[in-house]
Amino acid sequence: MKIRNRWLTAPLAAGLAAGLLSGCGSEDGSSSGSGDSVVMGMSDDIQATDPASGYDPGSWLLFNNVFQSLLSFPKGSSTPQPEAAERCSFDKGGSQVFRCTLRSGLKFSNGNALTSQDVKFSFERVLRINDANGPAPLLSTLGKIDTPDKQTVVFHLKVPDATFPSRIASGAGSIVDHETYPADKLRTDNKAVGSGVYKLDAFGENEASFSVNSGYKGSAKVKNSGMTMKLYHGRQKDLADALKQGDIDLAYRGLTAKDIADLQAASVADKKGVKVVEGTGAEVQHLAFNMNDPVAGKLAVRKAIAYLVDREALVRDVYKSTATPLYSIVPSGITAHSTALFDMYGGSPQPAKAKQVLHKAGLTGKVKLTLWSTPIRYGPGTDEEMRTIAKQLNASGLFEADVKSVEFKQYEKDIAAGKYGVYVKGWIPDYPDPDNFTSPFFGKDNVLSNRYVNKAITDEIIPSTAATEDRSATEADFSRLQDLVAADLPILPLWQGKQYAVAREGVVGLEWTLDPSTVFRFWEISKN
Repeated sequence: MKIRNRWLTAPLAAGLAAGLLSGCGSEDGSSSGSGDSVVMGMSDDIQATDPASGYDPGSWLLFNNVFQSLLSFPKGSSTPQPEAAERCSFDKGGSQVFRCTLRSGLKFSNGNALTSQDVKFSFERVLRINDANGPAPLLSTLGKIDTPDKQTVVFHLKVPDATFPSRIASGAGSIVDHETYPADKLRTDNKAVGSGVYKLDAFGENEASFSVNSGYKGSAKVKNSGMTMKLYHGRQKDLADALKQGDIDLAYRGLTAKDIADLQAASVADKKGVKVVEGTGAEVQHLAFNMNDPVAGKLAVRKAIAYLVDREALVRDVYKSTATPLYSIVPSGITAHSTALFDMYGGSPQPAKAKQVLHKAGLTGKVKLTLWSTPIRYGPGTDEEMRTIAKQLNASGLFEADVKSVEFKQYEKDIAAGKYGVYVKGWIPDYPDPDNFTSPFFGKDNVLSNRYVNKAITDEIIPSTAATEDRSATEADFSRLQDLVAADLPILPLWQGKQYAVAREGVVGLEWTLDPSTVFRFWEISKN
């Protein structure tokens, strides 16, 4: 797994029972396209056009529109349904053998037939290449793949894994043409051949263009005739200006909190001819604590910080209410969300309790602490957020905290080396399940590198919940996990992000692109 800066929330359905994954899900969508072509802007880069490599927001946006997966997340749903598959289900007796039957007549955009051979090739290719920037970790439970005929794929998992359908409904499940992709290395020509709703016509440094794939067979109903993406490479002001000036029809990802707040105000006042579409999100941010650090490794210090951090002030002053306070590791809208931190440490600063816990541990002087940040990776407000937290701690008279910010590559190296005591981490899920907010943080080779080990979590709860096909039946175990984390405080949840897209008048359908699946669906957007 990894920490990235991707996207998004509606309650999870009862589970991934075989009945929910069988049948066609919906009628084949229209692949002809209608309405005008749409121009969107984004400040994120697209790091890869080959799904064996890209594991970033921009790349997955491309993958979700150009490639098909066996399953996909329908708009507004957190339960995967058949897409390239006609039906999928676990074999009876467990969640270790997953079987899919493909739709008939599937073709790639180059006209080649899509068969079970391509599915097997695609998954094995991701694992074989195992690119450092790729999604191979999401397929870590996959053992072998059988293809008894051209329409049937059978996945044999190393361990029971009820989250496997959700994993392969993500960008990690993208199916490529075995005749045009090398089996053991990445494609480097910036081209893409998929069977998804759109074809990638051109990809350059500052722009990517897509047309509707006339041969697409799946559940999507296309409401435009194409999409052009303009890439602003982190230049947030340029993105906002392009929207205001009419150079783009919509902006997604990359506007600052102030930009969004200003555009919302202008939208209400009807001055700018734009509208802000808000969706709930599952992007989260935490403070991580190095459990071996001589200061942050002390539970009393971590508890004092938990008593003092004012989340309401953070989201109001730093993020202009584009986020909401988060009091547990599983965000609101995801199955098993709790308020474990609120229950233990309250929802507002409690300096008296912070002082008490420090003094009880024999810490009577000011606690010297550095909060480590990185300026861009987790959003443009991260450094300001860390400075705000440092001020909150210092205002109590109990801490002497400062902030240091380091570029991301060095930041990750230093965290891995154990050089930081307290540092910020952001996370956007690969799939909308509580497992994706827990096992990457507390399982083997976790993304936090904070030296936290809890055998009850790693040896009992994570394996048990992963094997439970009915996801609603995992709530008690995930609730226990959240309570354990709240008591041990290896991380301190800070906020849960909202999701925004901003569009000019006449652009509709954005509400169907902002949901917990993190899939930005080009086909739902139209322009009058």
